[in-house]
Amino acid sequence: MPTPQRYPLASIAFHWLIALLIVAAFTLGTIMTDMKISPTKLQYYSWHKWLGVTVLGLVALRLLTRLLNQAPAYPNSMPEWQKKVASLTHGVLYLLMFAVPLSGYFYTSAAGYPVVYLGLVQLPTIIGPNPELKPVLKELHELLTNVLLALVILHVVAALKHHFIDKDGLLQRMLPGR
Repeated sequence: MPTPQRYPLASIAFHWLIALLIVAAFTLGTIMTDMKISPTKLQYYSWHKWLGVTVLGLVALRLLTRLLNQAPAYPNSMPEWQKKVASLTHGVLYLLMFAVPLSGYFYTSAAGYPVVYLGLVQLPTIIGPNPELKPVLKELHELLTNVLLALVILHVVAALKHHFIDKDGLLQRMLPGR
């Protein structure tokens, strides 16, 4: 079977939707942590959790789509080391898109708070309240989030480099409507 030149529409849709949700969750997480306790802060925490659960579900669907569909080949002009770094980076991005929401979920559970998705469905408590584990999971969630942020920035810079400097068509594989 020949390698497709573009990602399937479902992969493109998942990519951009997940990217927007991650940016929203990161922005909300940054804003809410510096706020004094208030009903607004508590609402932001709920929204942040909802975004995380949504990202987790969409990433699972995206991974399934990725496993069922062959990715377009990298351009022939792309050096082998860049192909290897790109593949490794994509793998770590997938890992982090699972690990960040899960670490937040575990942290919330260890803090003794339920996760009630969209205010309707209470997710199961996997870790009960645990004052010793809570700060460890909080640090882990923040560390994983910062690593994800760094890799997302690297991903964006690499895509822009391929588009504006290399002009190799790499970015067009993931752009909608082209």
